[in-house]
Amino acid sequence: MTEHSDIAAPVESLGDAPDAFVLRLPVEITSPFLFTVPHSGRHYPDSFRKRSRLSNRDLRLSEDAFVDDLFAGVSSYGATQIVATHARAFVDLNRAENELEPSMFSGEIGSYEVDLNNRVKAGLGVIPRMIGEGMPIYEGKIPIREAFKRLETVYEPYHNKVADLLQARHRQFGSSVLIDCHSMPSGPELGRRRKAQPDIILGDCWGTSCSRELTGLAERLFLEAGLRVRRNIPYAGGYATRFYGKPAQACHALQIEINRGIYMDETRVEKLPEFNEVRDKMVKVAWSLVELYDQLPADIPAKAAE
Repeated sequence: MTEHSDIAAPVESLGDAPDAFVLRLPVEITSPFLFTVPHSGRHYPDSFRKRSRLSNRDLRLSEDAFVDDLFAGVSSYGATQIVATHARAFVDLNRAENELEPSMFSGEIGSYEVDLNNRVKAGLGVIPRMIGEGMPIYEGKIPIREAFKRLETVYEPYHNKVADLLQARHRQFGSSVLIDCHSMPSGPELGRRRKAQPDIILGDCWGTSCSRELTGLAERLFLEAGLRVRRNIPYAGGYATRFYGKPAQACHALQIEINRGIYMDETRVEKLPEFNEVRDKMVKVAWSLVELYDQLPADIPAKAAE
């Protein structure tokens, strides 16, 4: 894997068989922050497209489109960014590796122990069966060997690198901070009297994946940028936030969900004229978060663990 710091390098330019991720490093690493973008990948292998019953446009509806562009400048102020290259419909990097649905595969899964939770049963496992309600990806079953190949070539390299980067930051700075960057449909929200989505939802797994001080700082910065913010409802944090967030060990993880309606046309999957304005706000918030992190109480891991 070639590491580079070209923050403008477009993910879609990586060719027919890209690596699992693009790593954007600063000239000098001066921050414990790692910004991860697991769902904005735009690579759909030809073999996958042939198996899918959906159009290219329908497949793209599951992307957190352009989120990598919204945060593309973080390496200019000492933070690191890792961007997944493969589409979420191909493999979902914000799921546990064993969140597999055996019934969607042909062939024997063997002794592999799966986590068949309600999300997986709904078709939203690590190898998704559905894009959304009424939108199955495949006509029939796919070979189980194909699932394991995706995990081996995309999922494992991505998460191995994330883990390595966080460990390196923790050794260097005494703490690590993962900011997991996502986007969400614009709503209205189901189950909340059709209330409109806010602009930003911060997920810290109800205060268990990072210090409350860090979540509070992020909330204040987004509010100061003129954005409407909520915590944890309905997105409290996915697999990455729960898995990598260990605040008692000074390993913090915070999920950011951005309302797609403020920066993109969700039907056409195109940037709105307001995109650059929203990107400027994201860059300012991210920069301030990195700059002000050192001013948070030194004992925040102990506080978070109480």
